[in-house]
This record gives sequence, C-alpha cells and structure tokens, in this order.
Amino acid sequence: MKMEEELLAIIEKNSRIDLKELAVILGVSEIDIVNTLQKLEEEGVVCGYHTMINWEKTSIEKVTALIEVRVTPQRGQGFDNIAERIYKYPEVQSVYLISGGYDLLVTLEGKTLREVSSFVSDKLSTLETVLSTATHFILKKYKDHGTILGVKSEDEREIVTP
Repeated sequence: MKMEEELLAIIEKNSRIDLKELAVILGVSEIDIVNTLQKLEEEGVVCGYHTMINWEKTSIEKVTALIEVRVTPQRGQGFDNIAERIYKYPEVQSVYLISGGYDLLVTLEGKTLREVSSFVSDKLSTLETVLSTATHFILKKYKDHGTILGVKSEDEREIVTP
C-alpha cells in the first residue's frame, strides 16, 4: 500500500492524529504529510474532517431518520438533479444512490419525530419527481463509522450453584 493510501486509512479513523505521529507511523517527514494532505484536499479526496458525537450522552434532543426515496429519473440527468435538490436542505445529512426497491437513501436530523415527519411530508414528498418515501427512525446507535458507541455492561449477577 502506498503512503497516500495508508495516510487516508489512518486519518479516516482518527482525523485528530498529530502530524508528527503520522510522519513516524508512515516513515516520512512531517512536511511530506502536510504536502500530501494539502494535495488530497485540493483534489477533493479529503472532503472534510468530522467529529462523531454520541448525542445520547448529552442533554440535546436529536432525532435521526433514514428515508428511502423512490423517484422518476430525469432524461439525460438520471438521479443527479433530484439528489442535489434534496441534499441542499440543511436538515439533510447525507444522500446516497442505492440499489433495490428505492433509488435514494436520505439521512435527516431534527429535534423531534414530528419535525422530521413534517420535513418528509411537506418538503421531500412534494418534490415533483418523488414517487414515494419510507421513513425509518433510528432508535439507538450501537456502532457508527466503525466506532462502538455503547459499552456492553457485564453481567454482575452472582453465580448460584446447587
């Protein structure tokens, strides 16, 4: 694996890793790391750096939903135009073209179930090329982006033997 690929694999798991540590791990100079990262950012390979938060451990109420969307693709444009219209909404976290019974998978965030449901019925379902939607609310996240969010508690019961 070349240095660039190794670098991407490392920063995908930990974007806060120190540049000096990256240089040591990859066996290159720190300036090589800086230049490579800059090049990858300019080329659009590295698109951003994000922090993953376990919202269940905060007092902030957040509802996440996965919305399956069936659409009529537009001639000569396929799904790109409708996907762009959808991802421009600030509530939308991600949009994926998927295989199967639906065409797009949209991830939404809102403060309440009602807020998310409203968005789907008032904004998403009313788009002219949208044929149907199916909403799935995320009730609990166990693992997200490769990170386990909940620590499984150990069984603290005493063993009873006859």
